Amino acid sequence: MTMLNAIDDAKLAEDAASDAAYAETLGVLLRVLYPVVPHITWHLWQDLGYAKELGDLLDAPWPHVDEAALIADEIELMLQVNGKLRGSIRVAAAAPKEDIEKLAASQEEVTRFLEGRPPKRVIVVPGKLVNVVG
Repeated sequence: MTMLNAIDDAKLAEDAASDAAYAETLGVLLRVLYPVVPHITWHLWQDLGYAKELGDLLDAPWPHVDEAALIADEIELMLQVNGKLRGSIRVAAAAPKEDIEKLAASQEEVTRFLEGRPPKRVIVVPGKLVNVVG
């Protein structure tokens, strides 16, 4: 159900490309769910017209993972001030430590809790969090 909600929330523009992406997503979802709930997925496969295009669900190829699509361009780092969670920041995945430190120190959440004092230390745990010690 969570997957269907995510698919529904990610509705794209009303054009042919987004319709094709939506159809591909449903086709992959049906193939992945087939071992768990074979009867309903088989009927949905038939009713949605995938059987005419791709053949029977039992013979449909398992979806392949595109490893390049799984690499994130941006990551979200948790922002802590004196060890307490105060927010989050989004940075480029390959951002250098110095840029992350500058961005974290300039955040409104940090300046509010440091009360105008400069940070004594900024600890960056790559890919996870930034802790600003004041």
